[in-house]
Amino acid sequence: MSPLSALGVFCGLFLPLSLSEYNTHNCIPRKSVLYQDNMKLFREEGICNYSTMLVREDLGLLLLGAREAVYALDINDISIKKSWVYWRVTKEKQMECTYKGKHAEIECRNYIRTLHKVDDGRMYVCGTNAFSPTCDYMTYSEGQLRLEEAQEEGKGKCPFDPFQRYSSIMVGNDLYSATSINFLGSEPVVLRSSSSALRTEFKSSWLNEPNFVYMDLVPESNNNPEGNDDKVYLFFSENAMEYDFYNKLMVSRVARVCKGDMGGQRTLQRKWTSFLKARLDCSLPESSLPSIVQDVFLLKNDDWSKSVFYAVFTPQSSLSDISAVCAYSVSAIGDVFNKGKFKTPVTVETSHVKWVMYSGEVPTPRPGACINNAARALGMERSLDLPDKTLQFIRDRPLMDEAVRPLTGGPLLVKKGAMFTRLVVDNVLALDGERYAVMFIGTENGYVQKAVNYAGEMFIIEEIQLYQTPEAIRTLRLSSSTGQLYAGSDFGAVQMPLSDCGHYESCLDCVLGRDPYCGWDLSTGICSAVASSSSDTNMIQSLKDGDISKCPKSETVKPENYTLVPGNNIKLPCHPASNLAQVHWLFLGQQLHADAKYYIYIGGILILNASASDAGQYTCESVEQVKSRPHTRTMAVYQLRPHTKAEDVEEASEMTTESPHSHNTPLPEVPQTLEPPLPPESWSVDSRVVGLQVAVALLSLMLLGLVAWNLYKRSFRNRSSENSGAGQVKRLSVDYIQNRTSVIKLLGPTPSHNANNNHHAVVAFKGNGEHHFSPGGNISTMDGLGYIDNESEI
Repeated sequence: MSPLSALGVFCGLFLPLSLSEYNTHNCIPRKSVLYQDNMKLFREEGICNYSTMLVREDLGLLLLGAREAVYALDINDISIKKSWVYWRVTKEKQMECTYKGKHAEIECRNYIRTLHKVDDGRMYVCGTNAFSPTCDYMTYSEGQLRLEEAQEEGKGKCPFDPFQRYSSIMVGNDLYSATSINFLGSEPVVLRSSSSALRTEFKSSWLNEPNFVYMDLVPESNNNPEGNDDKVYLFFSENAMEYDFYNKLMVSRVARVCKGDMGGQRTLQRKWTSFLKARLDCSLPESSLPSIVQDVFLLKNDDWSKSVFYAVFTPQSSLSDISAVCAYSVSAIGDVFNKGKFKTPVTVETSHVKWVMYSGEVPTPRPGACINNAARALGMERSLDLPDKTLQFIRDRPLMDEAVRPLTGGPLLVKKGAMFTRLVVDNVLALDGERYAVMFIGTENGYVQKAVNYAGEMFIIEEIQLYQTPEAIRTLRLSSSTGQLYAGSDFGAVQMPLSDCGHYESCLDCVLGRDPYCGWDLSTGICSAVASSSSDTNMIQSLKDGDISKCPKSETVKPENYTLVPGNNIKLPCHPASNLAQVHWLFLGQQLHADAKYYIYIGGILILNASASDAGQYTCESVEQVKSRPHTRTMAVYQLRPHTKAEDVEEASEMTTESPHSHNTPLPEVPQTLEPPLPPESWSVDSRVVGLQVAVALLSLMLLGLVAWNLYKRSFRNRSSENSGAGQVKRLSVDYIQNRTSVIKLLGPTPSHNANNNHHAVVAFKGNGEHHFSPGGNISTMDGLGYIDNESEI
């Protein structure tokens, strides 16, 4: 195929949707919750890589696997360590690993990668063990965590490389794992470890340099009219064979195997007879390359056919910073495997292999299908009974021609910024009687995005910073019974509530937050958890529409009084109620717009070079759009009144006069004068004059300092020859100059930084650059300069 033809096929397969379609999905979190010191954190000095978790609600524990350690933590407060075991490598194993070229202190340690519950209540745990994977059983009884010291070979159950992507699931007492089975990581395998162990065929058409992501079981045998089998689904990415390009192209896949698979009788002995795979489609804007799956979560339903896989995707090009979440129904994936066409390899142009859609006859029973009623009608009760024709077909053609499309036709969520890494999904019952899938998405900089889809509208309720410094989130687990989310990273494990309704201080904020967990309780006047409310009829919640009409009338905001000093720049602070809101400023009831007089920014407004005509009432309103309806909330009211001479006299009196009882008498409230920053883009001729005044003042101070220094040196040189009276005169003159210097006031630019909840820094300068000199401060008439007779000394 020519390069131009290949490019045409590629663009046709992976051309993303138009950017206009994604603009409606490119969400901004409504709230940003920064790191709080009271966050429940667990870490232990010298231990890292807290990346394996097992929630044991029956034991009230979170089992946490790290490097050479497993911890039993209190499920309600993970900062409480109940028990632990250390599982360190031996010196011999570490030296053996080092001899093979691995780093002794990084790779040649024991990283806990597998942690599952088995039927008898024990835990099955595996570690990399210095590139020699080993597994063991672990128990928790009488408050103690113990390894049974019955170690067994972990090859194929746990990766050799501690940093290689891997996935596993325990079904009963059978471990399904997807990893590499050799030291070099070059032989990938999907393995079932049981009495009837099965594995994938070692062929590139089955697995081609894969990165395994996620495995889970779907109980498709429940109430199944076709008598089908339960299935284990696997998500991964790999190098595609079906596209003819000069470089390797990564694609995302979903594969499945049947729980009752026993392998073939002659063909595919001890190999999967039901292994099928298909491409996952999740198009990203600004990228012509296929997106790569990073994590998956199965949101289970009582009706297994309505269960949904949620998957996080990122671009494979480093030039893009867009992540997405796509959803796939189990039934849609099943239709591709059960009814779709197969791809087949054909040889063209001097032994070059090309994959095309298979159009020939498909054997019966259908290749890759589980044993069902149709197969049993043909006398086939086990996979061992399948004919060689069916097995040979699936051995050579495990790939489906059709890709699995997202449930909604495209991504549920598209967001720029820090890449998504992990996700979990909770099924929440709201006051309207509907259930909503709330997604918790971890990022590479340590945040969790909490998002939900309302009738096609993707809405990010809030983003929460879990770590004080950026830490990529490596694992996420949730416990619906305790209402807690657990995140793991290299640094440590963090616990956060699925919702903190206390963040919403007013009815309007609570309802517009559109959080399925929260509602405004009319009886208590607070935003509280829906599940904990004794009477739902007293709660207000409007998730789809954000309707605040039932909220009680909010209290009137009391104005704050400030004094207006003519010529000063006045800053009035105000922050929007949410990241989605815009701030409108009103002066005497009329809306203000940014111009040479008013500088409006996200933290407030600057009134430049204020005059008496600027006195009056300023109102800050936060306007938030929901379903094209504006919701207005008054955030602040300021009353500016002109500065009077009487206030100068009063202030001077307060500064110079103090009564004997003044320490016991509170001072009267004095209106505040604000002197905020002058933004660089608003600098004018006046600001240049002010700058010149600053320079003159600085030079004057330098001159006075030089004079004082020369006087001091001359006094020191002449001290031995002068009498005490003359010495006193000189000391008095120096003191006089220093005292006269101290009354000169220079208000220079003192920078400060103010950050809002969008992390945009606003630089502020205190003072307006004016210089104030005390009366009588004429330097040319200072008495202390009378005896200087040599100007060269200055």
